[in-house]
Amino acid sequence: MNPDTLDEAKRIILKIKNFSSKLSNARVVLCPPLVFISKLISNKHSSNFNIGAQTVSPEESGPYTGEVSSLMLKDIGVSHVIVGHSEERKRGDTDLIVSRKIKAIIDGGMIPVVCVGELKRDIEGVSHFEELKNQIKNSFADLPQGFVKNIILAYEPVWAIGGSEAMSPEQIYETSLFVRKIFADLFGTESGISVPILYGGSVNYINAADIMRIGKVQGLLVGRESLNTSSFIELLKAVDGLSSNIQSS
Repeated sequence: MNPDTLDEAKRIILKIKNFSSKLSNARVVLCPPLVFISKLISNKHSSNFNIGAQTVSPEESGPYTGEVSSLMLKDIGVSHVIVGHSEERKRGDTDLIVSRKIKAIIDGGMIPVVCVGELKRDIEGVSHFEELKNQIKNSFADLPQGFVKNIILAYEPVWAIGGSEAMSPEQIYETSLFVRKIFADLFGTESGISVPILYGGSVNYINAADIMRIGKVQGLLVGRESLNTSSFIELLKAVDGLSSNIQSS
């Protein structure tokens, strides 16, 4: 629920959008609160800047007071939707609900940014990998093979969110390989190789480049740093020159 006002949201969007036009490789997707989206989307589309949504209902339509459907989001110009965020999982979104939301997003013609991540990391490295594997398998349960080509995976270890420092780039690389393997087991080797993976969890402009360069992820899921436009712009500068296939959400 940040920022608090439409004026502040407009200020952030305008600064980031203007800077995005200078980027060579990075693509930026900003996901403001739902109530602001329709006021922030411009008719002038940009190849490297889009507006996304933080959530969506798994239902297509009907008597679901307070819910927002994928068709509604698509109708106002939303391109990406975050699904399975740790905060939504904490509030009750099960893997089954996440799976239904993914299908709703793709049916609606948008790209799901699917968040996965373990609650804690054990020293032996057994239980957290098992937790992550089960979460991925269950979150993509019953999803048709053809649906996976537009999916973006966002690995966000819950224990690292809001902390003083991010997960080490070496650990990120190890885990991203594991995530790719599980995804490949579900949808085939080609899908496992090609699916973009983002990292989220205490990301800032200081550690962003190392996370991507050493961690070998294709982008970042940025939380609190995205509200500080000067820091977020420095983050974009840091990652823009690293790859021709960078996505920052």
